[in-house]
Amino acid sequence: AAHGARKMEDYGRFLALLASTLLVGFVSVILSLVWVFHYREGLSWDGSPREFNWHPVLIITGFVFIQGIAIIVYRLPWTWKCSKLLMKFIHAGLNTIAMILAIVSMVAVFEFHNAKNIPNMYSLHSWIGLTAVIFYSLQLFLGFAVFLLPFAPVRLRAALMPIHVYSGLAIFATVIATALMGITEKLIFALKNPAYSTSPPEATLVNCLGVLLVIFGALILWMASRPHWKRPPAENAKILRPIGATPEGTEVESTMTNSSNADKSDLRSNTEAPRKQNIKFDEAGQRSTM
Repeated sequence: AAHGARKMEDYGRFLALLASTLLVGFVSVILSLVWVFHYREGLSWDGSPREFNWHPVLIITGFVFIQGIAIIVYRLPWTWKCSKLLMKFIHAGLNTIAMILAIVSMVAVFEFHNAKNIPNMYSLHSWIGLTAVIFYSLQLFLGFAVFLLPFAPVRLRAALMPIHVYSGLAIFATVIATALMGITEKLIFALKNPAYSTSPPEATLVNCLGVLLVIFGALILWMASRPHWKRPPAENAKILRPIGATPEGTEVESTMTNSSNADKSDLRSNTEAPRKQNIKFDEAGQRSTM
């Protein structure tokens, strides 16, 4: 009973944290919209500063908020009943949306700069931002190739999983750092009269937006790094499928059946071997997060 109560308390803690994270992320998106509509004459796609305004809105919506959700999606306890394969698709899908929004937001800046004869790619913000986008697209491509498509051998998945996890968190943290640099740069450029140094309302609003982005990042990284909130390994029951059953979508799909040439019926008739193998690969970091 004590164990059950502890689990419930832990679940409650997780839900409170998740709600706070979603709230902070949502408010960040709202503040970015208030910023561009109330202080920076809104959005359009016409080479004007209104086109540039897509950049902060889409970065905060996609590259920060949606990427953050994508990172913790395996940890939502009510998804543990869903197949691992479905969760992989959701994880990959959210990251793909974030990637598309990040690219559109960068196109907006380049088009605005070119229309106004402003040089491109000279600031530290732009260097690190472009680097983050390149590494993110690599991470996405490798994630699809190794973890989603059924061709990679189990050992390769197990070896790459900790690297995939680390890279995802490192890129996410870098994106938030880059957003803070971009916000600062924009305020210094844009606030001439009244100057940024006189703390006009726009400066206060956008500084607060930056603080929220740091809090959002910190909450996501905390949730992603607690070992006890990991998606649990496959239950052994799933291993004992009837011989004709499709392996698609179970946890085992990602651990056993991909060493596919091992005779599947043999594996299933000997329940001990696959169970040991399954546990071994779990420990090798199949769903390791730090």
